[in-house]
Amino acid sequence: MKSLNTRILTINGGSSSIKFALYDVGEALKRGLWGKLDRIGTSNTNLTCYDASGNQQYSHSTAASDHRSAANILFDWLKEQEEFASVAALGHRVVHGMKHIQPEIITQDLLDELHRIRPYDPDHLPREIELIEACRQRSPSLVQVACFDTAFHQTMPRVAKLLPIPRRFDAKGVQRYGFHGLSYAYLVEELERVGDPAATKGRIVLAHLGNGASMAAVCDGKSIDTSMGFTPTAGLVMSTRSGDLDPGLAPYLARAEQVNAKQFYEMVNHESGLLGVSETSADMRDLLAQRALDVRAEEAVALFCYQAKKWIGSFAAALGGLDSLVFSGGIGENAPIVRAQICEGLGFLGIELDEQRNAISADVISATASRTTVRVIRTDEELMIARSVHRILDPEAMNGKV
Repeated sequence: MKSLNTRILTINGGSSSIKFALYDVGEALKRGLWGKLDRIGTSNTNLTCYDASGNQQYSHSTAASDHRSAANILFDWLKEQEEFASVAALGHRVVHGMKHIQPEIITQDLLDELHRIRPYDPDHLPREIELIEACRQRSPSLVQVACFDTAFHQTMPRVAKLLPIPRRFDAKGVQRYGFHGLSYAYLVEELERVGDPAATKGRIVLAHLGNGASMAAVCDGKSIDTSMGFTPTAGLVMSTRSGDLDPGLAPYLARAEQVNAKQFYEMVNHESGLLGVSETSADMRDLLAQRALDVRAEEAVALFCYQAKKWIGSFAAALGGLDSLVFSGGIGENAPIVRAQICEGLGFLGIELDEQRNAISADVISATASRTTVRVIRTDEELMIARSVHRILDPEAMNGKV
């Protein structure tokens, strides 16, 4: 893996999109071509590619009915690119990994296991398996590596994993797993890179706030708790996911509104959150623009910030204090108003923002006198996948942060 002519391909499959990137392997991993296929499942799937500087190199509309056909479209295009000939390995983001604690080379046994655990994550795993199998079919000699989003949270203590339901379900793997682990692993490495002592010996709350939103409590570099639980639906209010709900709501809606299990699942995952409360948009940017004129938009923003504030407080309690708070994800990185509203009233945790730094989304947005350092870090799940692949295939890379 050390050759300057070697590349790693990363694939990050979402519900209706696939992000991909090629990384050159040298003294450091450098991103080359990158892009995405979006609107998968429609007749207007679009493949867009950019160079290392972010200049658009290619855009083409096509049709992909599912992730398998989308992967074939992507491989047809990649194999026409000169850079693809030097790809030595391919890394996948796999959202659910159950008990797996490290990235792993994908074998038939691992693939069979992913098939078995599909019921634990019906929204993500079937699509990710389709991608893996399509890539194997198109390039059978290419080493594929699974990078599990749940792995980061395997360090959580038993008490943070337990669900308060009959114990027999725990034996079947029904517990709190947590997600967004690749993002959190990247953020911890970035904190270490910039010299924040809390990265290795301290108390951190990481806030990944995007379409999917969650937080993690990290002590001495290890996850001790996180807001998402058995599924990615739990925890914070999100764009279209409800976050935590009273369990009694499901039987009530079944009795009063004849809402069946499938309809309830669709509602809490695709019709709730910011979209459900605002009735207009799942996009925080739209809601911020509308909130002065639409009370529904104002309430959606307020609910998001209020819940985020509560999670920070609860995790500070679990950690026994707070040294650093990190905002990341599309909302966390780009919405100063949201960050300010979340942090308002958290002075008792030593959090004090600098208005000017926050307004420009500076690397450090806390005031000089703030006891808790507050940062904005742009997350990079694709780079974390590439690092993971490089480390598993080149053990010497474990001695340094490539």
